[in-house]
Amino acid sequence: MAVAPSRAEELLLPVRPGFIALTFIGAALLALLPWSGTALLVRPDFVAVVLLYWCIREPRRVGIGIAWALGLLMDVGYATLFGQNALAYSVLAFLGLTWRRRVLMFGPGGQVLHVAPMLVAEELVSLLVALAGGAPFPGWAVFLAALTGAALWPALSLLFTLPQKPKADPDAL
Repeated sequence: MAVAPSRAEELLLPVRPGFIALTFIGAALLALLPWSGTALLVRPDFVAVVLLYWCIREPRRVGIGIAWALGLLMDVGYATLFGQNALAYSVLAFLGLTWRRRVLMFGPGGQVLHVAPMLVAEELVSLLVALAGGAPFPGWAVFLAALTGAALWPALSLLFTLPQKPKADPDAL
């Protein structure tokens, strides 16, 4: 009986640094769109989801330093307490780097179950910093964004691996 490689063992081409930067720019632009109403309530933190993806897939290129820098940029973009998102993204990057091998052992459904608590932890850190800064409690619905971000994980994972898949060789059997 032949054993076929699982998705986790699939050989991919190296990711280009420009592609990683482009995904962060796209995530930041999506995050800074003028959301309102229910869409604002369930809008995932696109930058956090993309950051977590790259921390898990490319830990040598994306880590806590990039998370901190992205967080400071998003603090300015969101006009939040300076360092709020930086700390939350740094904790998220740490969790992603720590749990990356475990996350990669599972398929998309299992990965969602691992990614969701990490995104909830990121939201919790951001909430605690905001509360410490004197902001009013926004309600428990703030954690919906983490769940919608986790729901986006399979589609994001598929989309980001497409440019890394090798082209089919026409000369192969």
